[in-house]
Amino acid sequence: MLKNRTTPHRTPIALLSLRHACVDIYQGAVSALVPFFVSERAYSYAAASGVVLAASLLSSVVQPLFGALTDRWAMPWLLPVSTLVGGAGVALSGVTGSYAMTLAVVAVSGISVAAYHPESARVARLASRGSHTAMSWFSLGGNLGFAAAPLAVAAVIATGGLRASPLLAVPAVAGAALCAAALRALRAPGEAAGSARAGRGGAGRDDWPSFLRLSGAIMCRSIVFVGLSAFISLYVRERTGGGELAGTAALFVLYAGGAVGTVAGGALAARHGRITVVRWSYALTVLAVAGVVLVPGLALYLCLVLASAGLYVPISLHVTLGQDYLPRRVGTASGVTLGLTVSVGGLASPLIGALADATTLRTALAPLIVLPAVGRLLLRPLPEPALPEAITGPRHPKTADAPERA
Repeated sequence: MLKNRTTPHRTPIALLSLRHACVDIYQGAVSALVPFFVSERAYSYAAASGVVLAASLLSSVVQPLFGALTDRWAMPWLLPVSTLVGGAGVALSGVTGSYAMTLAVVAVSGISVAAYHPESARVARLASRGSHTAMSWFSLGGNLGFAAAPLAVAAVIATGGLRASPLLAVPAVAGAALCAAALRALRAPGEAAGSARAGRGGAGRDDWPSFLRLSGAIMCRSIVFVGLSAFISLYVRERTGGGELAGTAALFVLYAGGAVGTVAGGALAARHGRITVVRWSYALTVLAVAGVVLVPGLALYLCLVLASAGLYVPISLHVTLGQDYLPRRVGTASGVTLGLTVSVGGLASPLIGALADATTLRTALAPLIVLPAVGRLLLRPLPEPALPEAITGPRHPKTADAPERA
């Protein structure tokens, strides 16, 4: 593969990654709260999955809209505002007096998280300068937020009950504070105007057929990921006979394994190409999810580690592939690829919950085995897109055709 011809901005990428963690902790927190809603409020599986749906339904609709807006205007102010509002929604979910109010505040949180991602991906694209590894570090922040969610929720709710949920607003405050620091570090004399144009969209031809196939594969991955996120805690407690600790540990394994997978995805893509790495990740996910559903006893934790790797390795690659398939609509591409990773799965989670209520949770999770295989078929004909020159910069004429090892 060809090396990137420019060096990413390391300080902004680090700050963007930390801020990403402070936002995505609220996507993971919704699933982590499900067992507590079941135990404290006696929600059924369907009612509990409805909370996940509330965080995802409007988010799935408005995130591409926010992406289209960022294609036209840079909106850095949206980053701290969406962070604070997203945290407030989850923080209030435990103290609401009714199921309807719980759905409402969680929905507001989901919309705010949706508003955050397209603009943050645009800014991260500028800072990464086309580096797959740098974008994987940006995505790593979101994965760390997901991984921290069950630990944070368990620490707060297990000790103080659902009424202690306002304490979950702390990461949002920290994330908003990081926004200004990241944007200041990214601004450099002589770069701002050109970078802003590159981040909003540049020259090149939009490849919509490839982008739509990629989006279909992401939908399949999303349903598997959110389905496991919403129900793995309850499922492990049923299968192993463990308590809340066993369920929390399973959710942590699902999220934490992704931290390694995301960074590995960027490194593997630099050597083998993004499309190749994504295809193999989906193939691994088929086998791993089958193990989670079918393998008895504590061995399912090992299968869960493999499932986590298969689900997370392609995350940052989805984003950069989408941006490069639609070089003129970077915000739209970011809104779809980042939004669908959670939103579409949330739309399907009530169906999984209803099937679990009618049969068993194991039966309800079994269809998740097939979906990564469908995604793998959708990915099969996709080409590897070229990085736009607006991001990577022009190549030196003496080395333009000389391949280098990553």
